[in-house]
Amino acid sequence: MKHEHIIKPVKKWVETLVVGLNLCPFAKREVLAGKVRFTVSEGETEEQLLTDLQAELELLEYDPGIETTLLIVPGVLQDFYDFNQFLDYVDGLLVALNLAGIYQVASFHPDYQFGGTEPDDAENYTNRSPYPILHLIREESMEKAVASHPDPAGIPERNIALMDSRGAEKMQVLLRACFQDN
Repeated sequence: MKHEHIIKPVKKWVETLVVGLNLCPFAKREVLAGKVRFTVSEGETEEQLLTDLQAELELLEYDPGIETTLLIVPGVLQDFYDFNQFLDYVDGLLVALNLAGIYQVASFHPDYQFGGTEPDDAENYTNRSPYPILHLIREESMEKAVASHPDPAGIPERNIALMDSRGAEKMQVLLRACFQDN
């Protein structure tokens, strides 16, 4: 595969952190069912990335066999603050395509930082990934998954406690390990 060296660490991240640590209790079923699309944007500008994002949203509309897409972004928006600001364009694209409320886009980044935290706080690792990633999610599916979970509101607190108990150094080691054997 053309982008296997980029996709492989993201798959390993999903398997070992997202599913393995149960950061997203809804992910395992879709991963095991093979309904997660891993794809790489070749965009080197924000405009090219928006074009790739639109194409992926259109593919999701066309192909109900794809439950969710991880659009991996290795060529642009390496700075977290630029990436975070770009999310306004993502929201605007959803509105322009009349897909707001049908899809939502979650964001992950190697330098993800929640507001009110320090860059080296362990809790930031709940959203840290090998590369910047735009995660395209079907809202209807998310609503069903949340409705079937016993405590969806408690997920963020549980994840923060888990990250804090492991510590930033251990989480950094786990994230770096995603690139081993590539």
